[in-house]
Amino acid sequence: MQIRPDLTKTLVMAAAICAIAACAQFPTQDHGPASPVDVSQVPNAVPRYESRSIYGNPSSYTVNGETYHVLPSCTDYHERGIASWYGTKFHGGRTSSGETYDMYAMTAASKELPLPCYVRVINLENGKSVVVKVNDRGPFVENRIIDLSYAAASRIGMLGTGTALVDVTAVTPGEPLPTTGPGSSLPVTSGAPLVSDASGTINKPQVFVQVGAFANNGNAERVLQKLRAAAIKQSFILTETQNGITFYKVRIGPLPDVDRVDTLTGQLRILGFPDAQVVIP
Repeated sequence: MQIRPDLTKTLVMAAAICAIAACAQFPTQDHGPASPVDVSQVPNAVPRYESRSIYGNPSSYTVNGETYHVLPSCTDYHERGIASWYGTKFHGGRTSSGETYDMYAMTAASKELPLPCYVRVINLENGKSVVVKVNDRGPFVENRIIDLSYAAASRIGMLGTGTALVDVTAVTPGEPLPTTGPGSSLPVTSGAPLVSDASGTINKPQVFVQVGAFANNGNAERVLQKLRAAAIKQSFILTETQNGITFYKVRIGPLPDVDRVDTLTGQLRILGFPDAQVVIP
């Protein structure tokens, strides 16, 4: 039987969307192997030029009622936010790109990066870094920008906490990679640098939630008053000028941990601010 080209394309896209949705239906609770596995010698992913996967790259897709848009390219991607990790619940399953998920490989999932893509992830709380191949979709949890494999999470020291404040930057094939092994780290080349105290301990970065950015100060003030009326006392207005235009950014923080960030964004949604964003200067 001959299948029409247009029908073939439709079937491929349908399969890709089903694969994405299937990932979202896995139980949210996850864990690592029964006994800790030494992944210190697992090498970083080596960036290479690859064609976009025929799976997992629709221009947009919807999971759990949220619509996400896939970026046209990895080039110049840079983001700071909260990372999570996934392990045995997905191990051996099919990723959104069609590859098999191996929690002992240096891979990751992203809601918006095209598949495949290579990124450098730096744990801003300890300076440890890893280079991973993004070959999956997720994490479909609010306030998370990347989901790391068990191996990658172990290498940057975030298995115990489950989350970490991270700096994520696209890596171009041919760029120098960090050395493998425990304690490997890279300097942060954009955003606020990692700062060490006299003992050499890296100070924990500050995290804020931005409720909105306004060109009119009056609008920002009205939002601020609504937040303070709801007893959100750490709210303030930050004035910044970008390309000659002044913006009034309503932020809350600094916040002590990821749990507080998650609780706060839930509260903001109830107050009518569903688009609040995590900001790590």
